[in-house]
Amino acid sequence: MKKKVIIIAVAAAAAVIAGILGYNVVTDMRQENKLEKEIDSINAALEDESIDVDGVYAVLDRTVTKNDYAEVEKAYKSYLKDSFENSMKIAELLNDDRITGILTAENYTADGKDFAETKKYISDTKAELEQCKTLYSEFFTEEKAKSYIEGKNLDKYYVDLYMNKCVGDITDDSSDDELDAMIAEITETLDRSEDVIDFLIENKDSWQISGESIAFRNDSLTAEYDRLISLIGQEN
Repeated sequence: MKKKVIIIAVAAAAAVIAGILGYNVVTDMRQENKLEKEIDSINAALEDESIDVDGVYAVLDRTVTKNDYAEVEKAYKSYLKDSFENSMKIAELLNDDRITGILTAENYTADGKDFAETKKYISDTKAELEQCKTLYSEFFTEEKAKSYIEGKNLDKYYVDLYMNKCVGDITDDSSDDELDAMIAEITETLDRSEDVIDFLIENKDSWQISGESIAFRNDSLTAEYDRLISLIGQEN
Protein backbone atom coordinates (compact mmCIF):
# COMPACT_ATOMS: atom_id res chain seq x y z
CA MET A 1 0.00 0.00 0.00
CA LYS A 2 2.77 2.42 0.91
CA LYS A 3 4.55 1.75 -2.38
CA LYS A 4 1.37 2.47 -4.28
CA VAL A 5 0.86 5.72 -2.37
CA ILE A 6 4.41 6.78 -3.14
CA ILE A 7 3.94 6.00 -6.83
CA ILE A 8 0.71 8.01 -6.90
CA ALA A 9 2.38 10.91 -5.08
CA VAL A 10 5.32 10.90 -7.51
CA ALA A 11 2.97 10.77 -10.46
CA ALA A 12 0.94 13.66 -9.05
CA ALA A 13 4.09 15.69 -8.44
CA ALA A 14 5.25 14.96 -11.98
CA ALA A 15 1.89 16.13 -13.31
CA VAL A 16 2.14 19.34 -11.31
CA ILE A 17 5.68 19.98 -12.54
CA ALA A 18 4.63 19.25 -16.11
CA GLY A 19 1.73 21.62 -15.66
CA ILE A 20 4.00 24.36 -14.34
CA LEU A 21 6.49 23.83 -17.14
CA GLY A 22 3.70 23.84 -19.67
CA TYR A 23 2.29 27.03 -18.21
CA ASN A 24 5.71 28.66 -18.27
CA VAL A 25 6.26 27.64 -21.89
CA VAL A 26 2.88 29.05 -22.93
CA THR A 27 3.52 32.23 -20.92
CA ASP A 28 6.96 32.66 -22.49
CA MET A 29 5.51 32.14 -25.96
CA ARG A 30 2.91 34.81 -25.31
CA GLN A 31 5.50 37.25 -24.02
CA GLU A 32 7.77 36.59 -26.99
CA ASN A 33 4.86 37.10 -29.39
CA LYS A 34 4.07 40.38 -27.65
CA LEU A 35 7.68 41.43 -28.02
CA GLU A 36 7.71 40.58 -31.73
CA LYS A 37 4.51 42.54 -32.33
CA GLU A 38 5.94 45.48 -30.44
CA ILE A 39 9.06 45.40 -32.61
CA ASP A 40 6.80 45.50 -35.68
CA SER A 41 5.02 48.54 -34.21
CA ILE A 42 8.32 50.28 -33.60
CA ASN A 43 9.56 49.58 -37.12
CA ALA A 44 6.31 50.85 -38.61
CA ALA A 45 6.52 54.07 -36.59
CA LEU A 46 10.16 54.71 -37.52
CA GLU A 47 9.83 53.82 -41.21
CA ASP A 48 6.86 56.10 -41.87
CA GLU A 49 7.87 58.85 -44.32
CA SER A 50 6.23 61.50 -42.15
CA ILE A 51 7.40 60.39 -38.73
CA ASP A 52 5.04 61.15 -35.87
CA VAL A 53 7.58 62.07 -33.20
CA ASP A 54 5.07 61.94 -30.36
CA GLY A 55 3.85 58.59 -31.64
CA VAL A 56 7.38 57.20 -31.72
CA TYR A 57 8.03 58.29 -28.15
CA ALA A 58 4.68 56.85 -27.04
CA VAL A 59 5.79 53.43 -28.31
CA LEU A 60 9.33 53.69 -26.97
CA ASP A 61 8.22 54.82 -23.51
CA ARG A 62 5.79 51.97 -22.89
CA THR A 63 6.45 48.38 -21.81
CA VAL A 64 4.05 45.66 -22.99
CA THR A 65 5.90 42.52 -21.82
CA LYS A 66 6.77 41.12 -18.41
CA ASN A 67 9.66 39.58 -16.49
CA ASP A 68 12.85 38.93 -18.49
CA TYR A 69 11.10 39.82 -21.73
CA ALA A 70 10.39 43.24 -20.27
CA GLU A 71 14.12 43.67 -19.64
CA VAL A 72 14.81 42.82 -23.27
CA GLU A 73 12.08 45.17 -24.44
CA LYS A 74 13.26 48.07 -22.27
CA ALA A 75 16.88 47.59 -23.31
CA TYR A 76 15.97 47.63 -26.99
CA LYS A 77 13.72 50.65 -26.63
CA SER A 78 16.38 52.52 -24.69
CA TYR A 79 18.86 51.79 -27.48
CA LEU A 80 16.39 52.96 -30.13
CA LYS A 81 15.41 56.06 -28.16
CA ASP A 82 19.00 57.23 -27.81
CA SER A 83 19.59 56.59 -31.51
CA PHE A 84 16.37 58.36 -32.47
CA GLU A 85 17.18 61.38 -30.32
CA ASN A 86 20.61 61.64 -31.93
CA SER A 87 19.02 61.55 -35.38
CA MET A 88 16.53 64.21 -34.32
CA LYS A 89 19.41 66.36 -33.08
CA ILE A 90 21.13 66.05 -36.46
CA ALA A 91 17.93 67.09 -38.23
CA GLU A 92 17.57 70.06 -35.89
CA LEU A 93 21.13 71.20 -36.56
CA LEU A 94 20.84 70.78 -40.31
CA ASN A 95 17.60 72.78 -40.47
CA ASP A 96 18.53 75.55 -38.05
CA ASP A 97 17.41 78.89 -39.48
CA ARG A 98 20.38 80.56 -37.80
CA ILE A 99 22.67 79.08 -40.46
CA THR A 100 21.04 81.13 -43.19
CA GLY A 101 20.88 84.13 -40.88
CA ILE A 102 24.62 84.40 -40.28
CA LEU A 103 25.31 86.59 -43.30
CA THR A 104 22.43 89.01 -42.99
CA ALA A 105 22.33 92.69 -42.22
CA GLU A 106 20.26 91.88 -39.17
CA ASN A 107 23.01 89.66 -37.74
CA TYR A 108 25.75 92.10 -38.74
CA THR A 109 23.94 94.79 -36.76
CA ALA A 110 23.09 92.63 -33.78
CA ASP A 111 26.44 90.86 -33.31
CA GLY A 112 28.96 92.99 -35.20
CA LYS A 113 31.56 94.02 -35.27
CA ASP A 114 33.38 91.39 -33.21
CA PHE A 115 30.77 88.68 -33.88
CA ALA A 116 31.48 86.81 -30.65
CA GLU A 117 28.10 85.05 -30.60
CA THR A 118 28.25 84.20 -34.29
CA LYS A 119 31.73 82.69 -33.99
CA LYS A 120 30.62 80.64 -31.00
CA TYR A 121 27.51 79.44 -32.80
CA ILE A 122 29.51 78.32 -35.85
CA SER A 123 32.10 76.54 -33.72
CA ASP A 124 29.51 74.84 -31.51
CA THR A 125 27.36 73.74 -34.44
CA LYS A 126 30.28 72.19 -36.32
CA ALA A 127 31.40 70.36 -33.18
CA GLU A 128 27.88 69.09 -32.48
CA LEU A 129 27.45 67.89 -36.06
CA GLU A 130 30.72 65.98 -35.91
CA GLN A 131 29.82 64.47 -32.55
CA CYS A 132 26.35 63.43 -33.74
CA LYS A 133 27.78 61.98 -36.94
CA THR A 134 30.26 59.86 -34.97
CA LEU A 135 27.55 58.75 -32.56
CA TYR A 136 25.25 57.90 -35.46
CA SER A 137 27.81 55.43 -36.78
CA GLU A 138 28.42 53.99 -33.32
CA PHE A 139 24.75 53.06 -32.97
CA PHE A 140 25.21 50.69 -35.90
CA THR A 141 27.85 48.61 -34.14
CA GLU A 142 27.15 45.42 -32.22
CA GLU A 143 29.25 46.71 -29.34
CA LYS A 144 27.05 49.79 -28.89
CA ALA A 145 23.81 47.85 -29.28
CA LYS A 146 24.89 45.13 -26.87
CA SER A 147 25.87 47.65 -24.21
CA TYR A 148 22.17 48.26 -23.52
CA ILE A 149 21.52 44.63 -22.54
CA GLU A 150 24.71 44.03 -20.60
CA GLY A 151 24.70 44.03 -16.82
CA LYS A 152 21.08 42.89 -16.49
CA ASN A 153 21.96 39.33 -15.39
CA LEU A 154 19.84 37.74 -18.11
CA ASP A 155 20.25 34.22 -19.43
CA LYS A 156 22.05 33.88 -22.75
CA TYR A 157 18.72 33.09 -24.39
CA TYR A 158 17.42 36.59 -23.70
CA VAL A 159 20.65 38.28 -24.72
CA ASP A 160 20.54 36.35 -28.00
CA LEU A 161 16.87 37.26 -28.39
CA TYR A 162 17.76 40.92 -27.98
CA MET A 163 20.67 40.82 -30.43
CA ASN A 164 19.06 38.59 -33.06
CA LYS A 165 15.36 39.40 -33.05
CA CYS A 166 15.39 42.96 -31.78
CA VAL A 167 18.61 44.50 -33.02
CA GLY A 168 19.24 42.17 -35.96
CA ASP A 169 21.95 42.81 -38.55
CA ILE A 170 22.69 46.51 -38.24
CA THR A 171 26.18 46.63 -39.75
CA ASP A 172 24.84 47.02 -43.30
CA ASP A 173 23.14 50.28 -42.29
CA SER A 174 26.21 51.87 -40.71
CA SER A 175 27.05 53.90 -43.81
CA ASP A 176 24.61 56.65 -44.77
CA ASP A 177 25.99 58.49 -47.78
CA GLU A 178 23.05 60.88 -47.96
CA LEU A 179 23.44 61.93 -44.33
CA ASP A 180 27.21 62.28 -44.70
CA ALA A 181 26.68 64.50 -47.75
CA MET A 182 24.18 66.73 -45.94
CA ILE A 183 26.46 67.17 -42.92
CA ALA A 184 29.43 67.88 -45.20
CA GLU A 185 27.41 70.48 -47.11
CA ILE A 186 26.27 72.31 -43.98
CA THR A 187 29.78 72.16 -42.49
CA GLU A 188 31.17 73.64 -45.70
CA THR A 189 28.56 76.40 -45.57
CA LEU A 190 29.51 77.16 -41.98
CA ASP A 191 33.22 77.21 -42.87
CA ARG A 192 32.73 79.64 -45.73
CA SER A 193 30.33 81.77 -43.73
CA GLU A 194 33.00 81.97 -41.05
CA ASP A 195 35.47 83.16 -43.67
CA VAL A 196 33.13 86.06 -44.39
CA ILE A 197 32.71 86.82 -40.70
CA ASP A 198 36.47 86.73 -40.15
CA PHE A 199 36.87 89.15 -43.08
CA LEU A 200 34.36 91.51 -41.48
CA ILE A 201 36.16 91.30 -38.13
CA GLU A 202 39.53 92.02 -39.73
CA ASN A 203 38.08 95.03 -41.50
CA LYS A 204 35.67 96.15 -38.77
CA ASP A 205 36.48 99.84 -39.26
CA SER A 206 35.88 99.72 -42.99
CA TRP A 207 32.21 98.80 -43.33
CA GLN A 208 28.79 99.82 -42.13
CA ILE A 209 25.20 98.67 -42.50
CA SER A 210 22.78 100.80 -44.44
CA GLY A 211 19.27 99.38 -44.38
CA GLU A 212 19.56 95.79 -45.61
CA SER A 213 22.93 96.32 -47.30
CA ILE A 214 26.57 96.44 -46.26
CA ALA A 215 28.81 99.22 -47.56
CA PHE A 216 32.63 99.15 -47.59
CA ARG A 217 35.11 101.98 -47.57
CA ASN A 218 36.64 101.03 -50.91
CA ASP A 219 35.97 98.88 -53.97
CA SER A 220 38.68 96.32 -53.23
CA LEU A 221 37.05 95.38 -49.94
CA THR A 222 33.66 95.19 -51.65
CA ALA A 223 35.11 92.91 -54.32
CA GLU A 224 36.69 90.61 -51.70
CA TYR A 225 33.48 90.44 -49.72
CA ASP A 226 31.51 89.58 -52.87
CA ARG A 227 34.09 86.91 -53.76
CA LEU A 228 33.81 85.26 -50.36
CA ILE A 229 30.01 85.34 -50.54
CA SER A 230 30.06 83.77 -54.01
CA LEU A 231 32.02 80.78 -52.72
CA ILE A 232 29.18 79.73 -50.44
CA GLY A 233 27.30 76.83 -51.98
CA GLN A 234 30.02 76.06 -54.51
CA GLU A 235 31.65 72.65 -54.62
CA ASN A 236 35.34 72.37 -53.88
